Amino acid sequence: MTVTAVPPVTASPVAASYARLAEAYAGLAVVERSAHEPSPRGAGWVGADELAAGGAELDAFLAWDEAQILRDYGQQGRPDVVASFGLHRYAWPACLLITLPWFLQRRVPRLPVSQVAFHRTRGRMAVHVAQFACLPDDPAAALPGARVVPDEEALRAEVRAAVAQHLEPVLAGFGPRMRRGRRALWGMVTDEVVESLWYLGGLLGEERRAMAELEALLPGSTAPYTGAAGFRTLSLPDGRALPTRDRASCCFFYTIRPQDTCVTCPRTCDTDRVARLTAAAEPIAS
Repeated sequence: MTVTAVPPVTASPVAASYARLAEAYAGLAVVERSAHEPSPRGAGWVGADELAAGGAELDAFLAWDEAQILRDYGQQGRPDVVASFGLHRYAWPACLLITLPWFLQRRVPRLPVSQVAFHRTRGRMAVHVAQFACLPDDPAAALPGARVVPDEEALRAEVRAAVAQHLEPVLAGFGPRMRRGRRALWGMVTDEVVESLWYLGGLLGEERRAMAELEALLPGSTAPYTGAAGFRTLSLPDGRALPTRDRASCCFFYTIRPQDTCVTCPRTCDTDRVARLTAAAEPIAS
């Protein structure tokens, strides 16, 4: 097998956002490539287009999730649960390729599946940004590949369209293995959009702004997305308020560890959420 080396970084109009991502979150770094450089393949890399095709490359991708569940939890995951884990582990970082440049620079890259590759064990994504949307007063509006839109709402529409363009083919690859209908699949995408940027917003010290931006991005009436960002507030015993939300989809982790539901899972009651969030915020005794 021929192994393609990771190409050198080529700056794009969203490069500053990808640099901020790497600084804030050690689990993901974005490698940019130019138009003439091939997308990396082999040695752990998989193309988004290969996942979308739903063939042997997707089988190999999901074999990692299957082995991880067995290793870490001592039991075999159902095939649909394995596929759900795999989709989450791809879609969460993939959404950030689009939403973080919008959040930080007001620029929205278009990334068809042919332009993205993923190395899950290294936490790397290789991309080529040929087109992006921006506002009229953006200095990048004169650059090649720029699509100028009139206002913030039009830019939000570009975010929704760019995420859908990238993930709809990926859903077609994963979907038959997940035993979920279209609405449930887009519920998963809704959750990945919201929870990935919410998390990064917290790392960047801008959690509240991230939440406000996400509520405007996903107000609940933007098909194919299912539901709204849906943030709400929990009251802690000491009077503090902490944000939470109820996921639009289920990751099925309860089938592996019924006692360990996600803190945003609809199965997790508010009392348990408060207890867990409070414990997570407490300093560890020395």
